[in-house]
Parts: sequence; C-alpha cells; structure tokens
Amino acid sequence: MHTVTLTKGVPDFREGQVSFDEDGHLERGNTPTVMNPNDKHALRTALQTKVRHGGRLSVMSMGPPGYGDVLGEAMESVYADELYLLSDRELAASDTWATAITIATGLQKLDETPDLVFAGFKTADGETGHTGPQACWCLDWPIITHVIALDVDEDEGTVRAKRLVEGDIEEIETVEAPIPAFVVADPEFEPTYRTAGDRLTLKDLRAETKERAKNHEEHMTTWDHADLNLDPDYIGLDGSPTIVSSVDPIPKAPAEREATMVDPGDEAGMSEVFDAMAAHAGGEQ
Repeated sequence: MHTVTLTKGVPDFREGQVSFDEDGHLERGNTPTVMNPNDKHALRTALQTKVRHGGRLSVMSMGPPGYGDVLGEAMESVYADELYLLSDRELAASDTWATAITIATGLQKLDETPDLVFAGFKTADGETGHTGPQACWCLDWPIITHVIALDVDEDEGTVRAKRLVEGDIEEIETVEAPIPAFVVADPEFEPTYRTAGDRLTLKDLRAETKERAKNHEEHMTTWDHADLNLDPDYIGLDGSPTIVSSVDPIPKAPAEREATMVDPGDEAGMSEVFDAMAAHAGGEQ
C-alpha cells in the first residue's frame, strides 16, 4: 500500500506574534510555526494503517521552506518513509481552494497513486476543515469523514470505517468505500494495535525512523508551481476567491505571575525556596 498524510504548519498562537501584511494576509514566513494540532489525529490513523498493512507512507505539506521542520516532526511521529513540500512564492496567500488545487496536483505527480490520503480534521488558523475534502473533490475520489475506527481490505480494494454521524459521539455508522479514497480522522479516533505482531512492528518502525528523522531533509522532495505545471492565475492569491475583509490582532496573554530570581549560590535565598516548596508538597525539611 501507499498512503499519504497531509499536514500543515499553523501560527504558534502562544507566542502572540502573528504577522500579517497590509492586506490582512498571514505572513507565514515571519510567524512562529507549529504543526497543526488536529493533524496528529490523521498521523495516528496513518500509522495504524502502516503497522497493519505495511507499504510506503508519505507526508505532504504546502507552505514556505520553514515547513520542512513540520514535515520532519511528522516523519518522526508517523514513521514516514518520504516527505513532500510544495513551496513557492506563487503559492503564497492561497485560500483553501487554491491550496486544494495545489495539493491534488502534488498527489497526482507522485510516482504511485496513493491508496489512501489522510487529512486533518481542521486547522487551528482557518478552522474551516475545507482543504482535505476540496482536494478530494479535485481528484473525484470518495471521502469518509469523522472516522473513529478504520481497516482496509486490500484484496477487495476497499476501506471500511466507523464514523460519527454529523460529529455526534452518540451516533455511529459503519461505511465502506473503494480505494483510492480520502480519510478525515475525528479527534475521537484512538489507534489500536491488537496483536503482538502489530506491537513488534510498531517498535521496529520507531527504531528505524528515529535515525531517518535526524536527517529528514535528505528524504524530502520540494516542488514549486513550475514542477507541478500549475498556472499562477489559479493558485496563490490570484487563484483564491476568498476575500479577507479584516483581521483582528491576537494579543499576547498578559503575565499574571511575578517571578523572583534566586542565585543558586545564595544559601539564604535557596533556603526560602525549599521551605516554600516543602509547604506546597505537604512535607517538612
């Protein structure tokens, strides 16, 4: 099997230093970035699939060159074999539609059509949940969303999943789709490794990938819009029908605690620290 997981870098809102240009577009290259938290559900789903069925696992992202670090983190999380970064100034300021066109084209450029593509639930910056389904629409593949359990019948060429109906944890249905297909994991998804063989495979993959992830750049392919044969009129800002009317700044959370600096060589000061810690621990020195 060949599976692909989509991931994305999002602003680290904890830093309170999100950068926008004069037109209200996020300047991702000037903003502290972390992996989108909801992509970790997709990564866990992909890892379970690799452990149970083997094959190649790739991770793909679109963004500035700094997203290579996000892909490196994903490689170590999901024990990926290869990474793909779609990166180019022409792709900047893409909305979900322009992003979906780019990602779908990247998936088509792979040397082997993926059996499954795993997409995140939604991103922490846009909160739309559009990109995975829109990329799937571009490829005219089936899609299963809100997935909480998954298995693949390779002989039949199908994927069977349990999913939440309209995201309701009280109503679950079982659905089946032919592959290739897109899968969007729900935050309720919990991977299961039912056999000793699965758990041994997981252990082996962890050891193997730990070394590979140290030099993840050697396993990363970068494609720009020319490599993908994309018309600049249909990607980036020009290809994005979404119009940003306004942007409210994200304030940095105020510090609510005062800190007292104590030099470790200050015996009296350190004694006060230990006394305070002992009181909170409920013990005595």
